[in-house]
Amino acid sequence: MNINTYGYMRVSSADQNEDRQKIELLTWGVPAGNLFCDKLSGKNFSRPEYQKLKTLLKKGDLLVVKSIDRLGRNYLQIQEEWRYITKKLEADIVIIDMPLLDTRRDKDLLGTLISDIVLQLLSYVAETERQYIHQRQAEGIAAAKLRGVRFGRPVIPLPKNFKEIYLRWKAGEISLSEAADHTNMSKNQFKWAARKHRGFNRRS
Repeated sequence: MNINTYGYMRVSSADQNEDRQKIELLTWGVPAGNLFCDKLSGKNFSRPEYQKLKTLLKKGDLLVVKSIDRLGRNYLQIQEEWRYITKKLEADIVIIDMPLLDTRRDKDLLGTLISDIVLQLLSYVAETERQYIHQRQAEGIAAAKLRGVRFGRPVIPLPKNFKEIYLRWKAGEISLSEAADHTNMSKNQFKWAARKHRGFNRRS
């Protein structure tokens, strides 16, 4: 059986560089032609390169990732993907930065139990951290409101002739473009102002 080793990299946006991950994977021994990289958020696994990689994985193959967060940020989904790859596809996974997450080692009940416990712990820590972040955000917003900080889109002062132009536009005397020109606004600004301040419900 021909066994292949693949490496997966992920950065959150197109302007971020994956070189550090690439060097680690190549140094580990992953062939350069077997590297896959997504430049997308890790919030889910709907990533083209990752999905392409999964179609290539077969029994006995090895997937190498630098760190668990490069695989994804949602640890509940990571657990599902982990089980799919190791149980359904019967491939192995190695997380370079976390030696305990190496399914090639101790392929017995104890080894499987250790991997499951580590994944469960990561999931708990990640979920707890998300809850703390949301709590701190809510507390910060509440404190800011008490200080008089206003949130949302700032109020744009209307041109002095807005009401006159609005009524002419609403009556069909002038076009949206003309109304925008008369008020020195863009068409979107004029529509937003009309919708916000005059209950605008007319389609342009």
